[in-house]
Amino acid sequence: MTTTLQTPLEILTHADAGVMTLTLNRVGKKNSITSAMYGAMAEALESANHDPAVRVVVIQGHESIFSAGNDIGDFLNNPPSTPDAPVFCFLRGISTFPKPIVAAVCGPAVGIGTTMLLHCDLVYAGDNAAFSMPFVNLGLCPEAASSFLVPQLMGYPRAAEALLLGEPFMAETALDMGLINRIVPPAEANALAQRQALKLAAKPLSALIETKRLMKKGTTGIVAERMAEEGASFGRMLQEPAAREAFTAFMERRKPEFSRV
Repeated sequence: MTTTLQTPLEILTHADAGVMTLTLNRVGKKNSITSAMYGAMAEALESANHDPAVRVVVIQGHESIFSAGNDIGDFLNNPPSTPDAPVFCFLRGISTFPKPIVAAVCGPAVGIGTTMLLHCDLVYAGDNAAFSMPFVNLGLCPEAASSFLVPQLMGYPRAAEALLLGEPFMAETALDMGLINRIVPPAEANALAQRQALKLAAKPLSALIETKRLMKKGTTGIVAERMAEEGASFGRMLQEPAAREAFTAFMERRKPEFSRV
């Protein structure tokens, strides 16, 4: 059976053969994510969770860009001010999703474009993938429980380099760190993710869910607690001078000046 959910055109949602695919479809804006797009992805994950016909979810972008992270203009106009903000609903949804999630990542994966991958089970990257978590550079703190998961995955020294400097790292480094499973040419990444998802969809769903639950059991509570703490800090820091200077500089296309904040 093939179905298509009614979601904004910026998020294409398609389900077939047990696999629901969420495609970031805003390439002209570098797949930057708006509040409406977060809401659509959160709703799609909720639907997939309760639909017995969906056994696996795939998240993918374009072969030239995965996501530039938050749409800054939309973010400033619709800041996530409550725990029920669409971005937080999406993060809770992806972090607690019980079925397998497969991601295909090509080109830049900025901010949440990288941190959402921490909650995926299999990640395949194009050799043009560039990951970055530049929260500090925006006067902010990490999100998606990345302040816990990144040190756990990479070790503290490499996590500090990734989160404190916020500089991009390429696919080979991401593979070495354990963030991704395999590197392929960009034109092959989405197809590989689909093939792997179909393999998973052919397996007994109850075994997939229980195996994933057991693997994540030791960190589930910590992730939820850290995500809530990060969200509170993130909201507070959005109102502080450093973030205001960072976003003003971005909109004015200049380098931010943090010497006085």
